[in-house]
Amino acid sequence: MTNYINIEPFNQELPSEFADRLGIYYTQQVTTKHKKDNGQFFTPIKIARLMASYCDLRKNTIRVLDPGCGTAILTCALIEYLIEKQRDIYFVDLVAYETDPNLISSSQKTLAYLKAWLLEKGIRFQYLIHVHDFILDNSNALREEYQEEKFDLIISNPPYFKLAKDDKKTIAAKELVNGQPNIYSIFMGISAKLLSQNGELIFITPRSFASGSYFKVFRELFFNTVQIDKIHLFNSRKDTFNRDNILQETVVIKAIREEINPKKNVRVSSSVGIKDIFEPTIKYFISADLIDLNSKEKILHLPTNDKEETILNLVSTWENVLRDFNIKISTGPVVAFRALDYIQKHYENGTVFLAPLFWLHNVRKMILEWPNEFKEKGQFIRIESGSKSLVIPNKNYILLRRFSSKDDKCRLIAAPYFCNYVKADFIGIENKVNYIYRKDGHLDRNEVVGLCALLNSELFDAYFQIFNGNVNVSATELREMRFPRLEYIKEIGNKIILSNNYAMDNVNNIVNNLIGVKQIVK
Repeated sequence: MTNYINIEPFNQELPSEFADRLGIYYTQQVTTKHKKDNGQFFTPIKIARLMASYCDLRKNTIRVLDPGCGTAILTCALIEYLIEKQRDIYFVDLVAYETDPNLISSSQKTLAYLKAWLLEKGIRFQYLIHVHDFILDNSNALREEYQEEKFDLIISNPPYFKLAKDDKKTIAAKELVNGQPNIYSIFMGISAKLLSQNGELIFITPRSFASGSYFKVFRELFFNTVQIDKIHLFNSRKDTFNRDNILQETVVIKAIREEINPKKNVRVSSSVGIKDIFEPTIKYFISADLIDLNSKEKILHLPTNDKEETILNLVSTWENVLRDFNIKISTGPVVAFRALDYIQKHYENGTVFLAPLFWLHNVRKMILEWPNEFKEKGQFIRIESGSKSLVIPNKNYILLRRFSSKDDKCRLIAAPYFCNYVKADFIGIENKVNYIYRKDGHLDRNEVVGLCALLNSELFDAYFQIFNGNVNVSATELREMRFPRLEYIKEIGNKIILSNNYAMDNVNNIVNNLIGVKQIVK
């Protein structure tokens, strides 16, 4: 498909620059579908150099692994950085993996040029390109008995796509899987196990591994295997892989295979995108402030500025989660395409038993807009023997969107629901909406309004985005979010109810004044 026979290095061209040219050429030759199917997003040269600069290893013989090498730009940038910083390196041994047959010739061209370039500097370089699947070749590293030779440095921009539960790679890496996995987390988990003692791992991936139930098992293994050392976040979704037109929140993570130390200093930096990548905002945190390894979910928090750091410090003083208040969160049971026989567009007085059906579009900040017809989304659900499992008792709830648009400024969008809103014994909640409730009892009106106000507030939205890097709002994450004491929540609710003003300006003022963060969120 792709022929690089006429592409040769320029005089005095760095190997990373040659690899970058090959990558750009390849990107122009293949279809978007081919890249998407293979999870290929080529690393821009500035990001490759940033990742290389995270390496602190000092050895004169080095064993490197690049588990998804593409045109080998990351390997080239890494080795260029190492020999610039360390003059006594005399041997580099590289193991690389690439499964796209259209890329192998590029990988070989780059590494052959890198070998010649290093030879001129008196450095011996040997490499082996495996045209095999990295996961299937190395999943045995996840077992405790693994004793093979390991690597000093592992650097990667792995493929990104979801795997089916019955995929052979999913089955091979079952120790890392909970639900539907994304292939990049399996690359990360296996690589962590392939590191030698004091070895370093540098990856660029989506940020989604930081939270969520699908990555819970991965986080357990990864963060108990390697110690986080450096993290870089890109604030722009569009800029990181702009040549591939990818909208993705990405993160560079550098970790070390060493004894886990919760008091270790971790550098967290951020840039808008690539243009300011070497002029980042930098903060330092102790590891335990970013991830509590004693917690159930092991969520990774990633604050990037003074405001987020202050909010994280404030929230860390709160001791309660929702279950401490006997409050639960669940996902709406009505899956629309499975419930078409019961969903109804118009009300029929007296002819059938109907309950209101609430969809994502009905939920606005502090407002439930119902009925509000949208496309073919009927606003009622029939109460019949076959639909009894799809409805819930009519009592006080908080309804919270499970998804936000990539263009939404806020991730948390919640509306109060009170049982006197409609005359009905039951209500229906569609599957893209979470609902918060007291299982054995009733949420008081001030609890509903207070919790709803907190979730919609600037404070909580900023808190949520510190650890959530995607558009999903999962019940798992909300169960682990910390809250102030219940009396504060009720007081917030009382003040909003008395003011009879549910506008977000008033909600934010009341939350900020009562919680004592008036200056934080400005």
